[in-house]
This record gives sequence, C-alpha cells and structure tokens, in this order.
Amino acid sequence: MTSMNIETLASKLKGEVIGNQSIEIHSLAQLGEAKEGQLTFIGHKKYEKDWANSSASAAIINADSSLQPGEGKAFIKVENANFGMIEALHAFAPPLPQFDSDIHPTAIIDESASIGNSVKIGAGVYIGPEVKLDDGVIIYPNVTILDHSTIGKATQIWSGAVIRERTQIGAHCIIHPNASIGADGFGFEPHPQKGLVKVPQIGNVVIGNYVEIGANSCVDRAKFASTILGDGCKIDNLVQIGHNSKLGMFCIMAGNSGLAGSVTLGNGVVIGGSASIKDHTTIGDGATVGAGSGVTGDVEAGKTVLGYPAVEGRTALKQWAILKRLATKGS
Repeated sequence: MTSMNIETLASKLKGEVIGNQSIEIHSLAQLGEAKEGQLTFIGHKKYEKDWANSSASAAIINADSSLQPGEGKAFIKVENANFGMIEALHAFAPPLPQFDSDIHPTAIIDESASIGNSVKIGAGVYIGPEVKLDDGVIIYPNVTILDHSTIGKATQIWSGAVIRERTQIGAHCIIHPNASIGADGFGFEPHPQKGLVKVPQIGNVVIGNYVEIGANSCVDRAKFASTILGDGCKIDNLVQIGHNSKLGMFCIMAGNSGLAGSVTLGNGVVIGGSASIKDHTTIGDGATVGAGSGVTGDVEAGKTVLGYPAVEGRTALKQWAILKRLATKGS
C-alpha cells in the first residue's frame, strides 16, 4: 500500500498545505465516504458544506477557497482541485499487470509482422501478416490483431479486443477489453429474389493519437474509404460507431450512445449517454447532444439539443414545462 506524507504529496501537486502537516495519506476516497488517513477533494464551492461531516484527514481544495480544515486536519490548496485530484490519483495508482517476459511463448506472431522496441505481448495473442507494432506498444493477453494493421507508439490494447485487418491506430491510445475495431459495417440491400443482400465493406478504420475506446465498444470499418476518429477522442463503454462515420478531434461519446453510418462530428462534440444519431447527419464543432436524445437532422456548431426527436435545448425545456403544466391540470 502506498503511503505518503501530506507535504510530499503537496509538492507533487504543486500545492500548499494548510493545517496539520504531519498527516500520512494512505489512500483516496470520495468526500462522503473518506475515512481517517484518506485524502478527498472539494472541486466546487457547493460541496464545501459537506466537509464538516467528512471523516477524511485531508482534502484538495481550490486556491480561492476560504474554507478551513479544522483541528488535526489539512488542506492542499492548488489552482484547480479537479486537476489536483487527477495528479493525486496518478501518485496512488497501483501498478499495471506485469509481464514475466516481453513476448509470451504462447503468442502467435506472423513472421512478416514488424515488432518495435520495448513491445510487450501477452499470452494467447495473435498478430497477423504485415502487422506493424511501434515502440512501446503493450498487447495484453488474448488480443487479436489481423493483417496489415498498424499500432502506434505506446498504445495499449487490453484483453479480448479484436483489431480487424487494415486498421490504423495512432500513438498513445488505449483500447479497452473486448472492443471491436474494424468489423463489417452494417450494410444490406433488399433484393426481390435474394432477400437482404450484404453490401461488402472494403474500407478500414483510422484512429488518431491519444484516443481511448471503452470496453465492448464497436467501431465499424467503412464501406469504402475510412471510418475516422480524430486525435484525442474519448469513447465510453458500449458505444457504437457506424461505418464511414468521421469524428473530429476531442469528441466525447458517453455509454450506450451510437452513430449510424456516415455521421460526421466536428471537433469537440459531446454525445450524451444513450443518445442516437441518424445516418448522414452532421453535428458541428462544439455541439452537445443530451443524454437519451435522438438526432434526426444536422446540428449547428455550438448548439445543445435535447429530447426525442432532438430539438434546440431551450425549446426542449419549454416543451417539457408545458407538458408538465398540462399533466398537472389534467390531474
């Protein structure tokens, strides 16, 4: 178990200790659940009132806070408590799973594959023909990477993930367990004699740098050309990204949300949980789609849309208020 004096921790966080400077911190916890010897954080003034009832020994707080720690307790004042907590989490993070050998003897690696320096490959991994793994890539057990795929520097691919042929993944990405990258796009055409005829999906998936894709999420390859995820995109668990979709930089998609085929997201778009986006829809830079919304048409840059079908945020709130009044009158 990691244990750290609060002054040492404050130095790592570039913060200032207020109060008891002899406290030893052994772990982190939420404000309402923290116990003696634990560190928590107060990221917003509305939570300051809860400090009086917390058993935590210390908290990370914003530099502009006037809150006092109280007897025997301490604060670490930093410019931004949320970022301070991120640094504290790094300091107390347990080590990742260890490899007894860089390449496990049960891994199957085609002789034509290119393996960079300091690459680690776990048990039961399959690496297909002409695959290229750049320096520092970590492949955890039971991953499949098929032909002609490329994985960029220091990317991590967790157990159970399947990377289909011709996929291109950038540097410093994280692909979480059981994600599917590059499976067939969902394409079928009604035929009078043959029923539903499968449309070949002959494109690929191209993923930028610093992209994270959650567990059990799917990014389908394009019918032609590429399904694209720009640098810095963060994709939650259980997300579906349809064929030929294109995401700009730093997009966020929360759990259970989905893009149909040929959707375009600008830079910095946020898609709330369980939201669904119709095919061939464009959502502009910085737009937000609320949780559970159904988007059936284009969304302008910077707009927030809510509801099913989704409309401009203020309009949706007015509609809901009217419905609430009608329901109250009806009762």
